[in-house]
Amino acid sequence: MPGSAGVVLAGGLSSRMGRPKAALEWHGSTLLRRTVGILARATGGPVVVVRAQGQELPPLPKDVQLVDDPREGKGPVQGLAAGLAALIDRADVAFVSSTDMPFLHPAFVRRVLRAVHEGADVGLPVARGYPQPLAAAYRTKLAATAERLVQADRLRPAFLFEQCAVSRLDEAALKTDPVLAALDPALESVVNVNEPDDYRTARDKPAPLITVQRFGVLASGPDGHSRPQAVHAATVAEAAAAAGVDFGGGHVTAALNGDQITRDGQTPLAAGDTVFFLSADAGG
Repeated sequence: MPGSAGVVLAGGLSSRMGRPKAALEWHGSTLLRRTVGILARATGGPVVVVRAQGQELPPLPKDVQLVDDPREGKGPVQGLAAGLAALIDRADVAFVSSTDMPFLHPAFVRRVLRAVHEGADVGLPVARGYPQPLAAAYRTKLAATAERLVQADRLRPAFLFEQCAVSRLDEAALKTDPVLAALDPALESVVNVNEPDDYRTARDKPAPLITVQRFGVLASGPDGHSRPQAVHAATVAEAAAAAGVDFGGGHVTAALNGDQITRDGQTPLAAGDTVFFLSADAGG
């Protein structure tokens, strides 16, 4: 059975921001690059970015699929229809996110996806006072239903929810996941940045607290590895800099939580991650 995938609705120009949110700087990366990376990590499947026609996007990994929104001004249900349709042959379930939630945590994504894997058509978080349709999980087969609603100009997500089985996850239900409860207890995963002040406040917060460990010739310990070091870092490049590792020369590899291997410094990190840096003599 196909697994899970990710959909990011990049949107166009934000009137309140004065520029596209997708390209906003985030710890040496961009909001869109961060969201794409978090969804790729959490789902393990393909990621689709739905953009406005002709919209220029910041650089993304080569395996990310870009889909043009076929109509302007139809809102998130149109983007949802386009994104789910692009994945319907490759995944049963997709996590759908806007691009402006910089604190989205992989544990939150996995918890919401589980609601659909357990039988619902939609896993809908109700967190921090509101339903969160753009931080939710959907069966990809809902693409046709969403498209019919767009054709009928019924453009609110609530109209889609009327036609399928929705598992509404309040804060208590979300926190039944012990990892999510420990790493994102305030459910900041659903915090978005709609105004310039929102963005400045979010950007001024400390980066996630993660753990770094160095191996091989990068290590300082006599046994060939360093002691774990706690640092604040939002990307692998930031983690490397905090640990005094030269990550830009191509001679160092990062292993994220012991499994995902990367040499991309913009790979996003989340609270609780452990990053192992390995030199060439240690298999990097």
